[in-house]
Amino acid sequence: MKVIITGTTGMIGRGVLLECLDHQDVSEVLCISRSQTGEKHPKLKELIHADFSDFSSVKAQLSGYDACYHCMGVSSAGMSEEKYTPLTYTFTLALAQALFEINPAMTFIYVSGVGTDSTEKGRIMWARVKGKTENDVLKLGFKQAFMFRPGGIIPKRGVAPRAKATRNALKLLGWILPIMKFFSPDSVLDTTSIGLAMIHLTQKGSEKSILHPVDINAAAL
Repeated sequence: MKVIITGTTGMIGRGVLLECLDHQDVSEVLCISRSQTGEKHPKLKELIHADFSDFSSVKAQLSGYDACYHCMGVSSAGMSEEKYTPLTYTFTLALAQALFEINPAMTFIYVSGVGTDSTEKGRIMWARVKGKTENDVLKLGFKQAFMFRPGGIIPKRGVAPRAKATRNALKLLGWILPIMKFFSPDSVLDTTSIGLAMIHLTQKGSEKSILHPVDINAAAL
């Protein structure tokens, strides 16, 4: 199985990358990013691409893959809808559309978040934008497309959030997540389970297209 991963400089993407590199059923991993991951592995290929709104110049390099795990994302904190939408909706659809034209039979997984608004009409800006992103990816017609809606995430294997604010929050409040997971195992995820769930869903599929933490944990087993 050959997979594409985005967002590998972030916490979720890097966690997914490590699981894919270690998994015996994954033969090749292509990371698409604006900068090098710093990771060295025989399975790993890297595509440095500056413009995530247009993949036409690199389409040939995206051919032959079985899945794309789109983990790239930004915080909406302090950001207007005009600035947040291109980084979330436009970038995701540009990649999804390019891959669908190449291989509609592949699996596309998009990481959004708990609270995403499928109606696209709610009062919370980021939830509306991610809801529209999910809806439009699902409308493309991939053989398999899954929307991941994680909530609390425990970083594993030395993975750390890229954003300073998130790192600081984990230092202060990270102790709460293991306690939450102990008392309510299906309410909290870790980066390992997210990566394994993506691999297993690519292989086995699911009747659900939108997966919440309980579904993601189940798929990881």
